[in-house]
Amino acid sequence: MFLKRNNDELKADRPTLEENNSIPKLPFSFLLENIRSVHNVGSVFRTGDGIGCKKIYLSGYTAFPPRKDLSKVALGSENSVTWEQFDDPIEAAKHIKNKNIKLIALEQTYSSKSIYDFKWEFPVCVVLGNEVKGISEELLHMSDYSVEIPMQGIKQSLNVSVAAGVVGYQILNYYKNKI
Repeated sequence: MFLKRNNDELKADRPTLEENNSIPKLPFSFLLENIRSVHNVGSVFRTGDGIGCKKIYLSGYTAFPPRKDLSKVALGSENSVTWEQFDDPIEAAKHIKNKNIKLIALEQTYSSKSIYDFKWEFPVCVVLGNEVKGISEELLHMSDYSVEIPMQGIKQSLNVSVAAGVVGYQILNYYKNKI
């Protein structure tokens, strides 16, 4: 028989914001380019917190904290994950690449590999594009590789925040199995 833990028990096991700062982070980040839904952005923050990602780069017209509607979905994770905002996604990408971080586009291209077959090299930053248009051509060309989530049904893609969760936890699993 399984007994469900209550919310107070779960909260008691969570680190405080101060403790969170001393927890080693995964050498992994997200770059969000022109994400139109503030709810998707908040959800990516929660995923980033859950996997222990190092940073979230917000670019273009992607919403950024502080925003009440973002906080409502992020549930405080916008305070536990380091983030940086850039008006220009290309400047964000240059900033990331100047830190010797590989840019990996999560996009369906003619040369993209499955996230399950890709040999992840760290540090890495996964680029997530606009919900309708995907990643811009310019940012796609700046990326070192492209990966995709294999789709088995009639739809060709997942919601961007769901895709962030799928790829994020795949990277976390890959990293933990490598160290």
